[in-house]
Amino acid sequence: MIEIVSAERCTACNICVHACPTNVFDMVPGKPPVIARQADCQTCFMCELYCPEDALYVAPIADHAAVVDEHADGTQALMGSYRSAIGWGKGRKPTAGADASYELLKRAH
Repeated sequence: MIEIVSAERCTACNICVHACPTNVFDMVPGKPPVIARQADCQTCFMCELYCPEDALYVAPIADHAAVVDEHADGTQALMGSYRSAIGWGKGRKPTAGADASYELLKRAH
């Protein structure tokens, strides 16, 4: 579930607002978006994936909110970690080439 939109990292680009399929965020002119409907979060990680500043943290817990301290070292390391694992962003190695699921499609025919 979405837990953090970091005011320190966010540039108010609102990409997360547009990427969210369940309309969890509200735009705030000139400021970071706010998590307005946290319970509607489906933990799809799309907001975190598309955030160019790694300003979001989506906890892998989908059925309830987590207690998260944005400034804790562990939380700082997790912010944008899904995007990093996928290989999105400057200086990151894309991981799509490591995906061998296409082999399953070839074998099915």
